[in-house]
Amino acid sequence: MTIIDGKAVSASVREELKGEAENFAARYGRKVALAVIIVGDDPASHTYVNNKIKGCEQVGFRSICHRFDDGVPQEQVADVLKQLANDDTVDGILVQLPLPKGYDSEYLLSLIPDSKDVDGFSPANTGLLSMNRPNTVSCTPLGIMSLLASTGRELKGKHAVVIGRSNTVGKPMAMLLLNADCTVTVCHSRTRDIAEIARQADILVAAVGRAGFVTADMVKDGAIVIDVGINRIDGKLYGDVDFASVAHKCSYITPVPGGVGPMTISMLLKNTLQAAVNRLK
Repeated sequence: MTIIDGKAVSASVREELKGEAENFAARYGRKVALAVIIVGDDPASHTYVNNKIKGCEQVGFRSICHRFDDGVPQEQVADVLKQLANDDTVDGILVQLPLPKGYDSEYLLSLIPDSKDVDGFSPANTGLLSMNRPNTVSCTPLGIMSLLASTGRELKGKHAVVIGRSNTVGKPMAMLLLNADCTVTVCHSRTRDIAEIARQADILVAAVGRAGFVTADMVKDGAIVIDVGINRIDGKLYGDVDFASVAHKCSYITPVPGGVGPMTISMLLKNTLQAAVNRLK
């Protein structure tokens, strides 16, 4: 069993991005810029936003952060989004999710132009991915593909099982694996006998949001197991995979923390640089 070191792969990506960001600034006379909007005081969301700002600093991007108190009128947030959408010096925009109750996420996200949608959530970017013509891809699934590539294993023809069907992870993950010539099965809360299906997987991606959901009896010997889960219990982070029981059956497995998590922000930065280049083309 080999642990896939997401921190090491992420560091390699960021080092490459740093050089590309320097070249961009030298050529166009400005830094790549990412704007982040956060509403409310959710501690986890603020941690994620701070990590994104820190990531920008590491690779030489300019970061812009608009923080709003919970209860601020939605149109005030919308006005800022519209300004950022029309600002030619801003390359990527994201709204930190989830938003507090009372805010229309779908409406606010719709104000982000497809060309600045570095989260890859827009209907246009989602549709292009389903047609195998990806423009901007959701960050976590894109990061997982980099982690899979780091194993050196051939993906073509492999049976991949994705547990979870969210718009942000499960569905785009399935599309990316399908585009990589895997045979893909998606399981969810209404799937019958998930354990039996999971045992057939050469590549098992757990994105269900339940700590320790995937146990040893659900994993085929030699499978690659990717744990997307981030479950906080008593101040500690746990994945969707019961690492202790599953690890000995795998050829490769991602830990939590230190696996998929670091890749998500690195892919966000990569998407932002690509958005900048695409816009200036």
